[in-house]
Parts: sequence; structure tokens; C-alpha cells
Amino acid sequence: MNFFRRLALFPLITLLIASFSVIYVRSLPEFERNLKGWLSAIIPLIALVLILLWFLCSKRFLRRTQLLSLGTLVIIGLALTQVLRVDGTVDGIGLPNFVWKWSAHSSAKAPPLSAQLASATRSTQDPRLGQATDVPQFFGPNRDGAITGARLAKDWQKSPPRQLWRQPIGQGWSAFAVVSGKAYTQEQRGEEELVTCYDLFTGQLIWAHADKAHFTQWQGGDGPRATPTVDGGRVYAYGATGLLNCLEADTGKPIWQHSVLAANQRTNLEWGISSSPLLVDDQVVVTGGNPRGAMLFAFQRDTGTLLWKAGDDQATYASPMLVTLAGKRLILSNNARSLTGYDPRTGAVLLDHIWGGDKWPKASQPVIIGPDRIFVSAGYGMGCQLLQVKSDPSGNLTLTELWSSMKMKTQFNSPSVHGGHLYGLDDGRLACLDLATGDRLWKEGRFGSGQSLLVDDLVLIQSESGAVHLAAADPGAFKDFGEIAALSSKTWNHPVLAGRYLLVRNDREAVCYELPIQ
Repeated sequence: MNFFRRLALFPLITLLIASFSVIYVRSLPEFERNLKGWLSAIIPLIALVLILLWFLCSKRFLRRTQLLSLGTLVIIGLALTQVLRVDGTVDGIGLPNFVWKWSAHSSAKAPPLSAQLASATRSTQDPRLGQATDVPQFFGPNRDGAITGARLAKDWQKSPPRQLWRQPIGQGWSAFAVVSGKAYTQEQRGEEELVTCYDLFTGQLIWAHADKAHFTQWQGGDGPRATPTVDGGRVYAYGATGLLNCLEADTGKPIWQHSVLAANQRTNLEWGISSSPLLVDDQVVVTGGNPRGAMLFAFQRDTGTLLWKAGDDQATYASPMLVTLAGKRLILSNNARSLTGYDPRTGAVLLDHIWGGDKWPKASQPVIIGPDRIFVSAGYGMGCQLLQVKSDPSGNLTLTELWSSMKMKTQFNSPSVHGGHLYGLDDGRLACLDLATGDRLWKEGRFGSGQSLLVDDLVLIQSESGAVHLAAADPGAFKDFGEIAALSSKTWNHPVLAGRYLLVRNDREAVCYELPIQ
């Protein structure tokens, strides 16, 4: 304590050290936003605590003054706990968003289901169906974040997108799946978790299936996270608590349901089930939860009968993919500690590669590069790797690391490949990587914890703040072709492009735009 008593300049020195520390942390080029954000908040708090200790121990002040000041701070602190509450996070960095206790929740209140369903009308002969394409699953038609043949116009200043509809929607971070002019998603309304079906062109609610389920987490918020998968006249939806539904696509009528986590003695993930169902042959495949154990669960599509379960890891937030690597057909899964590949018929593990770490979440989809290469990436200090898959004479698959880097640090985003280059959000900024070398060619823009889609030679970016941007997939330089103020609050949902129709949503509202084409 003598150190505090003697050092009169301690407050000034402490503030200077804290200021320079924050400036240094924020200047580190490859240090991630979330770590910068937390340290930028924690360092000043530590400085203030040290100054308070100095003040309480210093003989320069009357003891009465010190005690009155401490009492005042305690009273103010207790008062703030009574009038403030945490309403999610400020953004993807994870810092708490403090609001007045009497203020409304950040998510808009969706209208009653009964009112929406009563007013719903839909024409099955809408002429615009010819300009819409199906996106029956998460992250594009092929689950690779790439759209081809869209022929989007590149100048949004000259030919701006046209809004078709906008309406409130329930909470959640699901995206849309689109089939035959119907848009399917998941949302939370009160204590009910919903699978919903909307008209693509009018936004009117066609049907809703409700389950008594409610997931909430203070950082991630309320509601389901996964996107439904649609095929063969059926919708497969995986809720945030592990409820797997099979529903009629036209009516929402239940066919079968499983509580995957409960039935297999698994606990939920910290931020909820986020993996979208994968359809393979006559199976629907979903991920599990915690603790370490079976990773994938395959159910018979028509009956819901469990066919197999496989793996030995903890689930994370990416979705399984059907791929062909080194001539073998695999279900690829990005897990807490590993990247694994499974025989689609039996669930036998054919590939097991340890990468990253199991202390932080992985949400990015692996990217398949040609016949034998995989690109994996994550945020939270894990970076990225390019891996080569080889098959030995016995048919066993092995992985070799070609290069690793911190030049692509995806968080919620999944990148896509075009012409030997990778495009994705590196810690919130659009970046282009040379896949041959791992070199980053450029890194521009500020999109936060947003999402991106590759559309021919363009990149469509849903920024975390809500705006949608159009940029070039050009290794030469970043080129911004315009933006639209689609949403105005935190948006973690993936955008969906069905032909020329762009669907975006967050936990407040959903919007559909008709995009200009060439």
C-alpha cells in the first residue's frame, strides 16, 4: 500500500498506460475484433479500479471523503443494477448491450399468427415463378455459398433493387429455404418455436407449425438458428433445442418428430443447435451436442427411424456437407476439435483431422477446392488451413496440410471460391485469398459479423448492421457496386438469392427485393 500512498502521479501514469495499451491492441493487424473489443473495454476498467484503490489508500484525502466516495459509488452501482438489464450483445464481438429495464426488447413483436394466416392469399400461377430459382437448403443450392447464372446487374446506383415486401418476423437467426415460390424459415414467438412458410412474392404467411420450445442465451439471443431443408414435398427443420421436424411442405402438417438431444442423452451447445439438416439419399442427417460422443445422427426420411449415429467429438455450429474427395463420397463435418468424413451409408469414419481447438466455436463451412482439397477456417485465433486429401491403396483417406495462415479469420461467415481465389469476411472485412499460396491480396470494407454469398463474379454481402452490399469477386482490387439499407439492426442471418429475388431477415423483420439483372 505504501506504493499507492507515495506515488502522487499514479492516476495520470495509469491512464496513460491504459490509453497506450488500448491504442496498441487496436493497432495489431491480425488481432481479431472480438479480442480487441473485450480488451479495449477491460483495460480501462482495470485502470479505473487501480485508481480507485490509490484514492482509497492515499493520505492526501480525508478518510471521511474516501468513505463517502466509496459509498456513493456502491449506491450508484446498486442503482444501475435495478434500472439496467442486458439485451443481447452490441454486435458479434460479444460485449453486453445494456438497456433500461422498462425499454422494449430489441426484437420487434411479430403480429399474431391467427391474424397473418387469416389474411393470407396466394396465387399458384404467379408469372414471377419463372424468374425464381429453388434454394432448398442452407448456404445456397449446393451448400457451398455459390450461385451461378444469376446475371445480376452490377450498378445498383443506376438500377437499384426494388423492394417487394417487408414485414415483422419472430426472433431467431435462421435463413430462408426457397422452393416453388415458397420461403421456409424458423422463428420464435413467445414460448413457441415455429417452422413457417411464406409466399416469396408477397411475404404473406401460408402456414406455421408450432412447438413448445424456447432457447435463449444472453449473447446469442432467442430462437432457432438453423435453416430448414426442403425436398420431395417435405420440410426438415432442426430447432435450437434439438427438435427435428419432418413436415408437409404445402401444409405444415407433421409427419414425424424427434428430440435428438434428449433421446441420445446429449446436452445443448452454449449458443444452441445451429446446424441445418443434410439430405443424403433416403436419409436426413443432423449433428448432436455435448459432451464428446456421437457426432452425426442419420434418420430415415420417410419414417424418422434412426439408421446410424457416428463419430467421437463435440458438435459445433457448422452444418454437415455431402462432398466427393479423392474419388470418395463423404459426409463432411466441421466439429469442435476436428474435421471428419463419414461413409453416407453406414456412418463409418473415413477421415479424421484434428484442427483448431475445442475451446472456441466453429461456425464456418469447409470449402471444397477441386477433387482433393479442403479449405477450413474459423475465428477466435484459429485462422485457416488448406488441406489435401489422398487415398492410399487400401482406400484409407489421409489429410496433408499445404499451408496455414491467419489471413482469413471467419467468425460467423463462410467463404466461397471463384477462379482460384477465396472470398469471405476476414474478421469482418471482405478479403481475397490466393489459394495457391495463402497470400491475402486485399482486405476492404467494414461488415462486422456479417455473411456473404458468391454470385457468379460478384460477392453479395449482408453486413451485421443490416445493409446489403454488392462487390466484385476480383483478385485485382475491391470494387463496391452499391448497397441497400435492407435492415437497420443486428443481422446474423444468411442472405438467400432465389433467382433475382433476394431474401434477408434478422430477429425483427424480413424483406424481399427484386434485383436488377443484365
